[in-house]
Amino acid sequence: MVLDYSKWDNLELSDDSDIEVHPNVDKRSFIRAKQNQIHQQRLQRKHQIETLKYERVVNDGLITRIDELLKALQSHEESSRNPDELVFQALIESAGDPSKDQPPPRPEGVYARVEEQPTYSKMMAVLIDQVKKEVDNQKPENRLEGYIKEIQVHQQKVNGLQNELLDKLAELEEDEHRKITSESIHTGFDSTFISKSKDNKSSSSSQGKKAETVEVLNPGALKNQEHLTRADGQTTSSGAEADVEEAADETGGGEENIEPTKLGKEFAKIKVGDYRASLQFISEHPDVVTERETDGLLIEGFNNQMAGNEEYARQCIHQGLLLQYCRTLGRDGVGLFFKRITTPGHQAQKVFQDDVSTTYGRIKTRAAEIAKERASGEGEGAGGVEQIQLHAVDPGTSININIPRPDSEEEVEKKARGVFDSFPPGLQRALESGSLDEVNKVLAKMSVEEAEEVVGQLGENGMLSLEENIIDATTEEGQKALKEIEAQEKARKEEVTTAAPDPE
Repeated sequence: MVLDYSKWDNLELSDDSDIEVHPNVDKRSFIRAKQNQIHQQRLQRKHQIETLKYERVVNDGLITRIDELLKALQSHEESSRNPDELVFQALIESAGDPSKDQPPPRPEGVYARVEEQPTYSKMMAVLIDQVKKEVDNQKPENRLEGYIKEIQVHQQKVNGLQNELLDKLAELEEDEHRKITSESIHTGFDSTFISKSKDNKSSSSSQGKKAETVEVLNPGALKNQEHLTRADGQTTSSGAEADVEEAADETGGGEENIEPTKLGKEFAKIKVGDYRASLQFISEHPDVVTERETDGLLIEGFNNQMAGNEEYARQCIHQGLLLQYCRTLGRDGVGLFFKRITTPGHQAQKVFQDDVSTTYGRIKTRAAEIAKERASGEGEGAGGVEQIQLHAVDPGTSININIPRPDSEEEVEKKARGVFDSFPPGLQRALESGSLDEVNKVLAKMSVEEAEEVVGQLGENGMLSLEENIIDATTEEGQKALKEIEAQEKARKEEVTTAAPDPE
């Protein structure tokens, strides 16, 4: 019977005792040297595989950004703007998410001599500089097409490099798996099975039958909801909108609350054009380069424009856009950006200044429109919107607010208390304050129908009452009040006389 030993061909033995060496060579030393050689080759092969895999991952990210840059440039082929300006704008548009600008971390031992891996924005900046030099040397008739053509050449080079890396990686992995080593040995048929406990059917069925309930803070409002029903059968909110507006005013939520931090306000104080101070500030405080600081400075500029402080408003807009550009270009792109905008005649300087002027112009126009609207609104007053307000017609009388007691035993007062509890909290607070002005503020936020309905319920349930004022004319204060009443009555009669038609 012939024995087949081929299955041992892939077994790599570095300490084969049957090896024959020259008589003048020490066998143990030779075996030890052979072991070191095999182990060294194995480690070197692993390192090459990890390096090639990492290079492919980085190149994939770079190819994605090159593709986005080409798309952005090709979309501007019909534009008549300066090609250098379009390339810089396309570079900003294709920057992508700043959080993904940093390549993935390097595996242990890969590029150990390189102190810091360059970011994608820095790679793209170097690529654009190379392309610009090549275009300047070639001097094509259509400079933008020259940019696109040279970028496509670099794109093909990176794709070709990816294919070469893939072939080399496949060759190394095949060599790695050709030999059986201790690292390729793993546990085979080793598994553990644990029976799962049966689910409790009663608990699952009870969970499935749970009903959704709504907990309300004021259950009395639901019981007395029939008091707030229109003639057409639709229920009204009776000032619920007013409560929403009050809550919004108290919390101050929304974008209006966005404002720059103390750090952002310090950055806004740097004068326009002092880019050295701005770069130094960003280098010392990198936390200022955030989207919230940018939005906060833009809103700060808008508020100062509304207040008439145009110089500081433009300064806030300038510094806010400066942070926006730095955030878009990434950490390594900050120094390159400042270098370009401080270079006299560079297109980056023109692009940035145009962006600042355009943004400030829009904010200035919008601020002027809002100021005009506010001025016209103050001139017209509240007469343009129909409202229901409570005022005493007779100068000698006043309107008093009576809150029904919650612990009263009388049926009339119990009914009045139920109506009071059905009012929204905003109206209840206004009534409890006893101030007619507070009640009028809530009524002003309601529609006319709702306000009329609420006023009717207040009068029907005795929560509003008219009382005559007794004036003591023997005192100085009484005489003053009496003169005011007489003046008001005289003015009212003159208005009636003026409004009456001429009998002739």
